[in-house]
Amino acid sequence: MGLFEKFKSIIYKKETNKEEAKEREAYEKGLAKTRTEFVSELSVLGHKFTKVTDEYFDELENILIMADIGVNTVMKFMARLKTRVKNENITSPKYLQEVIIDELFIIYVSGESLSDKININSDGPTVILMVGVNGVGKTTTIGKLAYKYQKEGKKVMLIAGDTFRAGAVEQLKEWADKTNSLFYGKSNTDPAGVIYDGLVEAKKQNVSLVLIDTAGRLQNKTNLMKELEKINKVIGTHIPNAPHETLLVIDAATGQNGILQAESFKEITNITGIVLTKLDGTAKGGIVLAIKEDVNIPVKFIGLGEGMEDLKTFDIEAYIYGLFKDMFKDGK
Repeated sequence: MGLFEKFKSIIYKKETNKEEAKEREAYEKGLAKTRTEFVSELSVLGHKFTKVTDEYFDELENILIMADIGVNTVMKFMARLKTRVKNENITSPKYLQEVIIDELFIIYVSGESLSDKININSDGPTVILMVGVNGVGKTTTIGKLAYKYQKEGKKVMLIAGDTFRAGAVEQLKEWADKTNSLFYGKSNTDPAGVIYDGLVEAKKQNVSLVLIDTAGRLQNKTNLMKELEKINKVIGTHIPNAPHETLLVIDAATGQNGILQAESFKEITNITGIVLTKLDGTAKGGIVLAIKEDVNIPVKFIGLGEGMEDLKTFDIEAYIYGLFKDMFKDGK
C-alpha cells in the first residue's frame, strides 16, 4: 500500500489508535498554515492542467520553492519525479499528486539512515546540550523538553550555560520551577565552570536527564567554537560519551535563514538533531524537507503551538499527513 492509500484508509476507515489519532490531529492543526497555501496551490494545479506538461512541471517547481522546501531539494525532487513520470508513462495530474506525496516522503527517509530518536544513556545521566541563536525559542524549548521528560518519569536538571546574557539564568530558573526540575546556574561567570559544577550536582542527585542551555552568539564563530569545545570537554570528562545529544533550535519562520544557521553550527560543533520551533505560525513548513536534504541532520522535535505539550517528537508520516490531509480526502 502506498503512503497515499495508507492515509486515505486512516481517514475513512479510522484504522488508528487513540494516541496516533491525537498525534495526527496535533500535526494537522500545527501545519494548517502551510497546508492552506501549499496544498491549495497543488489542488489548483491539478484542476488547471488536464495533462502533465513542461508548463505543469514549471508551476509545480515554483509551488515547492514557495513552501520553503529549498532550491536544492526541489531540483533533486523534480528530477526524480520526471524520471518516474517517464518510466511509468504518467499523464494524469490527479494521479501525479499521489506520486508527489510518495516521493516527498521518500526524499526524507532515503539515503543515510537518520534516527529521530534521542540517544538515552543507559549508565548515568543523559546529557542534552542545547544550541541556537538568540530569539529562536531555545530556553522555552528546554522548558518544554523538561516537562516532557518529567511526565515520562525522569528526574531532570536544567543547567544555565548562557551566563552573560541579561536575564538568561533567571529565565531558565523559572522554567525549572514550572516543570519541577532541579536547577543549577550562576550569572556573569565562565559557562564551562558552571556546567562542571552543575554536572557534579546532577550526579550527586541521581538525575536521569540533564538539559544544558548555551549562549546564542553566532556573530563571532571562532569564540563560540572555542566555548563549545571547552563545554564539550568538561561534559565528556564528567560523563563518558556525553553530551549524548547536541540539539540545534531553529525558528521555522526564518525559512532558508534557518538552513544557514544549521550549516554554521554544523561547522562549529557536532549537531545530532534539530528542534524546529513555531512551525504552526508559518506557511514555510517545507523547511523540514530542506533541512534533511541540505544539512543531513534529522529533525527530532517540532513546535506545533505555545502549550507545554505542543513540542512533539518528529514523525515523518504524521508530518506528511498534516501537510496533505485535504488531498487525501480529495483522492477518495
